[in-house]
Amino acid sequence: MGIIAWIFIGLIAGWLATQILDGSGGLLRNLAVGLVGAIVGGFLFEKLRLEVMPDFWGHLITATIGAIVFLLIWRVIRRA
Repeated sequence: MGIIAWIFIGLIAGWLATQILDGSGGLLRNLAVGLVGAIVGGFLFEKLRLEVMPDFWGHLITATIGAIVFLLIWRVIRRA
């Protein structure tokens, strides 16, 4: 998958994660959260031996779950 596709998926995943967790953020924050979420999600899915379809929806689900995990960890760190 190309870099443009990852940026697009990152934007959507970051936006979805902030909507699910009642957060706020602009375009760049959503992009950053989504791209980090894609990395976190890929790592978690690999370690847990979970497999998703290697298509747009599978990548979006992985990135969104990773972004949610990332945001939850980020909130815990910021409170400490």
